[in-house]
This record gives sequence, structure tokens and C-alpha cells, in this order.
Amino acid sequence: MKVVVTEVEKPRLLAMPLDRMIAAAEAMTLAAHGSLVTYSRKVFIPLTTLCRDVCHYCTFAKPPRELRSPYMSREEVLAIAREGATAGCREALFTLGDRPEARYVAARDALAAMGHESTLAYLGEMAESVLRETGLLPHLNAGLMTDLDYAALRPFSASMGLMLETASDRLSKKGGPHYGSPDKLPARRLAAIEAAGRAKVPFTTGLLIGIGETRAERIKALLAIRDIHHRHGHIQEVIIQNFRAKAGTRMATHAEPSLDEHLWTIAAARLILGPDMAIQAPPNLHAPEELASLLRAGVNDWGGVSPVTPDHVNPEAPWPHLDLLEAATAAAGRVLRERLAIGPAYARQPNAWMEPALAKVVRRSVDARGLPVVDGWHPGTLEPMPVERQGGTTVGSGWVRETLARALKGVRLESADVIRLFQADGPDVTLIADAADGLRRRMTGDAVTYVVNRNINYTNICLYRCGFCAFSKGSAKDLRGPAYRLDFEEIGRRAAEAVERGATEVCLQGGIHPDYDGNTYLNVLRAVRAAAPSIHIHAFSPLEVTHGASTLGLGLNDFLPLLRDEGLSSLPGTAAEILDDEVRAIICPDKVNTAQWLEVMRAAHGVGLRSTATIMFGHVDSYANWARHLLRVRDLQEETGGFTEFVPLPFVHMEAPIWRRGQARSGPSARETLLMHAVARLVLHPLIFNIQASWVKLGEQGVIAALQSGANDLGGVLMDESITRAAGGANGQVWDSARMTDIAAAAGRFAMQRTTLYQSAAAFMTA
Repeated sequence: MKVVVTEVEKPRLLAMPLDRMIAAAEAMTLAAHGSLVTYSRKVFIPLTTLCRDVCHYCTFAKPPRELRSPYMSREEVLAIAREGATAGCREALFTLGDRPEARYVAARDALAAMGHESTLAYLGEMAESVLRETGLLPHLNAGLMTDLDYAALRPFSASMGLMLETASDRLSKKGGPHYGSPDKLPARRLAAIEAAGRAKVPFTTGLLIGIGETRAERIKALLAIRDIHHRHGHIQEVIIQNFRAKAGTRMATHAEPSLDEHLWTIAAARLILGPDMAIQAPPNLHAPEELASLLRAGVNDWGGVSPVTPDHVNPEAPWPHLDLLEAATAAAGRVLRERLAIGPAYARQPNAWMEPALAKVVRRSVDARGLPVVDGWHPGTLEPMPVERQGGTTVGSGWVRETLARALKGVRLESADVIRLFQADGPDVTLIADAADGLRRRMTGDAVTYVVNRNINYTNICLYRCGFCAFSKGSAKDLRGPAYRLDFEEIGRRAAEAVERGATEVCLQGGIHPDYDGNTYLNVLRAVRAAAPSIHIHAFSPLEVTHGASTLGLGLNDFLPLLRDEGLSSLPGTAAEILDDEVRAIICPDKVNTAQWLEVMRAAHGVGLRSTATIMFGHVDSYANWARHLLRVRDLQEETGGFTEFVPLPFVHMEAPIWRRGQARSGPSARETLLMHAVARLVLHPLIFNIQASWVKLGEQGVIAALQSGANDLGGVLMDESITRAAGGANGQVWDSARMTDIAAAAGRFAMQRTTLYQSAAAFMTA
């Protein structure tokens, strides 16, 4: 249910029953955020508690006489930040009073002694130091700021914030909680929030409820926030914070808002701000048993939670222990996950919202959702891939089961369905993986197949500059490493040697050498066939086929039969990367496009050549790109039936040029990698039987996890794997048959050698 609220419709919202509001708000929240609830692991750095304002409910602000020093020193700031980094925090929340130098001589003198004219200038120095020396991402709550202030601080902060608190001017009049606090005038605060939008600053704002405002005034404030966000798109989160009376303040005896009042405001915020907005309520200001009701009302974020520092704004309310917060969130059918100081929607497109140096840091640390990868695993490394098979259910599990039921019947899923499967987390990942594993068992049995093959990469000199490729060299003098080109005799020798070592296949691929034409590829085939007449030649990506055909002035339907007649047996499904041109325009703009790749495969299948299909994922792509890729492969398979297998290839980032330039993520997360194998099994059913796990990308633990999540094949022993190794992969160049057998056993299965076309190798060799 979608409820759009305008100023004219305010009476309708005010009259709506609370249960109806909550039901509508929950439906909107689940539609946009699913079962996911986020929080930021942070440290709280109160740079100064001096403030020129005198809010009647505040215990944060203190006069100089109560302070040992007007400002925290650099050493004190860094000590907190370093402790936070050691504890796994990723955010440094700087909170401070509003321009204390405008009120206190002590503040002006302290700033002058440190070489600064303003608190904001000192804040900039401290934020830069924390970012540079600890890696924590600063979030700055620095009070009212101008366009120039935001521009000065933007290079050192991931995000900033300013609570609107209220849109009621009367609360700033005599007797009101904001009387004597010039920075709390709503017009000034709205102007500062607007300025943040002009400065392209990811921004957090919100309301403080229960300080004397009416419900109608809360709606007015939420509408003002929504209007500013519509103009600039910069508000990453809206906090609905409930007033807590504090001893020693003028409002110590003021009544606190009830739980229902808080729920009403949260639901109103969701209905006004829409499904996509992140809405936060501080979990330390409620009893644990009340948190589920906040989630139902529209909350999808718990804000910052610190394992190191107290909540200096609400010191009477300790942060909940993260284990308890996770348990309370799970009890409500949700999954708690960490986020950065910059919200996930903004972390997915950091260049639009951050300075380049900060954008690089953020992009490298997140998954395709914009959430940080916290387990430390990356494809191609020796770090074992972590696998969490979590039991239980979520509020989205019913939909997951219904979608799985359709996939298991062979129904073609819609793109939106596939995207939602990739968004699954927690117990729903287990549901998907188990369904894929059961389908694998039904379709291919318990055999874990592999082929004994040898990779022959005949040249690494390439005309193309794919951003993900660390293998190719531009010339023999390329500074990234030695370039080479094997002659036909050496190619033949390696093929013959492969046969002697028991191989049934050679896999031949290389860069697009400037001297190569279609005859080169024909001569490669002749050399291999002469040296190893019986071996299966699995060769030439669609890019190589396209290049060869074009250099001879031939169409695909003329060139492919020439290759087949010279001994080509099947094609590898590489050069697919992501079959979506919006991604290809970034990672391989001069390569074959999506339609051309599909047309090569269609033509190859048409002349009797089988092929594999691949996906190389986890760089600049999104779940929507993954969904389109899988469905395009499925649709072509339904047309031709020519694909033998589907091979997920997680992006190995370490030496990839696009990653080194800060333009790509650091590969997919373990969750995403597991889901790719499982979702591929389900989406491609019943048209593609075989899902392969790449041991050079996943390592032993990752391969075992994939085999238990829909995969049934380990690919080839490879002998001379070099492409992943060039990208920084550390899992070796060969896995022999004994190792394949051990891995299959570790997954509770048995290994079986196959041919390239999935015949039994034993039967093939005795035929």
C-alpha cells in the first residue's frame, strides 16, 4: 500500500488509525528494504561540548568552567579513533556544539592557540587526521553550515548531519525548549540542510519528538524534509528520535512521548518520505522488547552503535550489545547488517557524492548493495571463503519459498524476481542454497565432475584495454610485465605434452594480437591437430571469433565452419563478462557488445559447435545486471540448446587496472558468490544442467560451499592457469585428479572425470 501525503492531505493522515498506518508503512518498508536492517559500527568523538545554544533538554553542552579543556586534543581524538579501528568500527562520528567561539572567549583562545579561526576549521583538521591515520570514515554533526563550510569539509567526510528537530517556530519562543538557541530556528536549519544538498553531501537529518510539538507540526517538518530531498536527492537517512527527560535540565520533569506516539511518527515518516528512504530510530532509547514494533512501523536502520564509546548525547541510555541487537532484530524476522557512515544507496555511486579519494575507499570496501564486506574474504586469495548457513526465517521467507517453487518447476523468472533472490540475506540465503543443492542432486546426481585439460594462452599481447584484465599487455615493452607470443610449433608441443599427461582437452585463448587475423586462428588449430590428433580443442572466445571473421571479410556463418573443419570442437564462453551494455561500456567499451556475443554463440551452436557460458561479476555491476545476464543466457539456451555449462567467475581485483584506479569494487562478497552459483542453478533450470565452480577463484572452502549450493562441476585441472594468476590469484596453476577427488569427498560427494561435452572420460577413452 502506498500512501502519498501532501499538505492538503494532512488531515487524512492525522485521522488515520495507527494500526492502518503501521500496516501501510511496514508494507512500504519491506517492498524497498526487504528483511534487511542496518547499523553503523562507530566511535563517538565529542570534539567540543561547548555550544552557543542553550536547548532546555540538553546535557551534552557544557560551559567552559565545567571542562578541563574547550576542545579534545589531536592525541585524544586519534586515541578514540584507533581504539575504534581495533574494535572493527568503520565510522568516526564527530559531534560538537554549534560555533562555540561566537559565545565563549575560552573557545576563541583555544582555537587561536591551535592555529585555527573557527571550530569548523579545527574539525576539518581532525577529520582529515582520523581518515588518514585510522581509515575510519568521518560523519560530521557540526551544526549550521553554509555552502562554503560544506565545501571545505566535504573532502574529509563520508557524510554529514543536522537534525531539523522541528518545523515549529513557536518552540523557539519564550517558554519553549529552543528559546535562546538561535541555531534551532527552523528556517536556519532548513537552509543548512538545503545547502548540504547543493554541496552534494550525503546527509542525515530527523525529528526530535515529544518536546512540545503537535502531530501536525511533525507532518510539516517531514514534508519540508521531503521537499528538500526531492530537489537535491542527498538525504540518506531520517532519524525519528524520542525525547528523553534528563536530570539537571529545564525539561527534567517534561513528559516523555509514549511508544505509540513514537510509532505514529515513524509510520508517518515512512508514508510521507516513501519506501526508499532510510528511517532510523535509536535502539538504546527503547526497551529491547519494543524494537520489533519500531521495525513494523517503518524503521530499517538502528543508526550508529559503538562497542567503544558511550552515547554522549543520551549518556543515561547505554548502547545495546550488538549480539542482543542482532537477536532482537532476528526475532522480528529481520537480518541485521553493518553499513558505512555513507548510506548504501550513496555508497553504490560514491563518485556522485564524494571526493575521488574517498569514493575510492568506499567503492573498494562494499558489495553490490553498498554495504561493507566485513568478513575479509576476496576471490583469488588464500583466505578461506566464509560460509554462514543460518537457520530460521525472515519476513521475506514466504516470498522466497514461492519464487523457489516456480523456479524448481522450470518457470522462467522475471528480472525483478532474480534481483530479489540476489538481495537475500541471513536465513533466506540458506533457503536458496538448499533449494539449488536439491535441484542439483535431482538433475545431475552426486558426481562432482572435472576435465583433465591444459590451458594454452598463446599470447598476452592485446589490442583491447579491458579494465578488469591484468593478463593482457599492450606491447612487448608493456611496463606491467613481460609480453609473449607462442609460435605454432610451441603451441603444438604443449598440446602433445598435454596428451602425454593424460589430458582430453586443450583450452586455447589469448589476447587480440595486432598481427593476428583469421588465418592465425586456423593455423593454431592445424598446429594442435597435427601434434595431438585426438584431443578436444576448446578454443577462441567470441571476441577472437569476431576478430578472425572480420579480418578475413567473412560472416560468422562462413568463418565458424572453417574453424570447425580445421578441428575446433567447442568454444569457451569467455568475453561475456556481464551481458549488459551499460556495464560493458565501463569495463570493456571496445569489446564485442552483448548482442554480438550472443550472436557468435547462436551462430556457433547453429553449425554444431557447443560452448560454455560465463559471468564475471563483482566489479561495477549490480544485481539488475546479473539478472539480465542470466536471463539472456537462458533465453539463448532455450533457442539453441548449445551451452554445456554455466561458469560464475568472481572478479579477482588485486592487479586489475580498473580496481587499481579505484573504479571497481574488490570482487563479490562470499554471500554474493554463494548466491551466484545457487541462483544460476535455479534460473537456468531446466535448460542448463551443469554449474561450474572455479577453484582458481574460490579456493577449497569456496568450492566446497558452491558444491553444496547448486554446483556440480569443478572445471579443469588446467595445468598452466595464468589469467587469474596475473590478476593476483593465489590458488595455484593446477589441481590434479587426486585433489579433485579430495574436494568432492569433503563436500560429501564423489569425483568423476568427464570430457568437455560431459561424457564419462572412462567411456570416452575406451571407445
